[in-house]
Amino acid sequence: MLDTATIPVHNPEDRTVADHRLDDGRSQAATPPKPHATSTGAIRTLGSNPATAPIVLHPGDSIPHRRRVLYIVLLGALTALGPFTIDLYLPAFPVLEADFDTTAAAIQLTLTGTMVGFALGQLIVGPLSDKVGRRVPLLSVTAVHVLASTAAALAPTLELLSVARVLQGAGAAAGGVVAAAIVRDLFGGRRLVVMLSRLALVTGVAPVLAPLVGSALLAVMPWRGIFVVLAVYGAVMLVSAVVYLPETLPPARRHEKGATTVWQRYRSVFRDRVFIGVLIIGGMTFSGLFSYLSSSSFLFQQEYGFNAQQYGLLFAANSLGVVVGVQTASRLAARFGPQWVMAWSTAVLVVAASAIVVTDQLGLGLWGTIVPLFAFMTACGFTFPCVQVLALDRHGRAAGTAQSIIGATNFGVAGVISPLVGWLARDAGITATTMASVMVGCAVIGVLALWLIVRPRTVERLAP
Repeated sequence: MLDTATIPVHNPEDRTVADHRLDDGRSQAATPPKPHATSTGAIRTLGSNPATAPIVLHPGDSIPHRRRVLYIVLLGALTALGPFTIDLYLPAFPVLEADFDTTAAAIQLTLTGTMVGFALGQLIVGPLSDKVGRRVPLLSVTAVHVLASTAAALAPTLELLSVARVLQGAGAAAGGVVAAAIVRDLFGGRRLVVMLSRLALVTGVAPVLAPLVGSALLAVMPWRGIFVVLAVYGAVMLVSAVVYLPETLPPARRHEKGATTVWQRYRSVFRDRVFIGVLIIGGMTFSGLFSYLSSSSFLFQQEYGFNAQQYGLLFAANSLGVVVGVQTASRLAARFGPQWVMAWSTAVLVVAASAIVVTDQLGLGLWGTIVPLFAFMTACGFTFPCVQVLALDRHGRAAGTAQSIIGATNFGVAGVISPLVGWLARDAGITATTMASVMVGCAVIGVLALWLIVRPRTVERLAP
């Protein structure tokens, strides 16, 4: 188990470890302490010779590589629990409609309920994790997910299924929020960029892959089996968290001045201009992504005549674009700053979405749509990790609160905006133009938020 109050470094003579963070939650270099003396500086300097002793900028810097990989895998799987809970059963909508003898709109409400539960759950879990620590909210809320998934699998009526889905969404909320908060507890500066990029990769790819996995599951089991799979997934995450994930927020940091209540934490986050700006950028980018997800099955299968297998290959190709974007962004952001990576990626979002409208109006057909669409998805991959880094690097002591706001905004705003594609297409049906029009609007708002609210030139560089 990892104890952030006593993290060892690789020197047998080391005896003392001290950790202090500035009020804004970021680490700052300090003068090395005297031998065997407890330092109040942000950098921990240990050993008999302070001039040559190893230093630890952040608690996670001294974690062995193998352990760090384990944390990445577990935290990534916890982050994916939310998107998979929301999207895994989407291919089963027609079957649900027939089994419950209801309308498509009624089945859609179960999805809306899940997203609402997910958003509200994050707003509760995030501040709570800053108040009482990371483990208790993570374990208790994930247990709710397991019970709700079991209830959904056994639900005899649509009403009970809807209630179970709301609780499922709330139960899945802890994974992503606490995972990002744990990363912020352990890491800072450029390593924080790398670690958060791994979680952003999951956030971007999981919603795209979940429907494909759901389709594969439906080929071998009834729709209720999907919820059994989600219950098992949640149970595995619960046991893994109990065994492998330590408490990373020591009691001393839960009661820092100015952040002892939920209201104080929310106030400290919302008073940050940069955080507000990246919150808007993240919400708009996620909404553009969900506008594609919510309409692409109609567009490519009805408009362009794809079969299910071809549609799946398109999903896989676009998810590759997200992967490339996230992994490249982590390196560029560490070198040039996440705000400048977003300056390019948000501009590409506008250009790519606009290109889809233009090529569709010119009648350039399938390739005129999928090429700029791939560029749009890749730009989403560049944007997601930069949003998280800028938001969390500035709010280390309220990392849970900050991440909960990001997650709730992303899914809440996307849940409101993505149906606009269907509203625009209510007369003529969904086309590339109706889909991309919403994507253009989201991208333009993101660009305005970057240059008018964040203002990249005013954002300081990341610490080492």
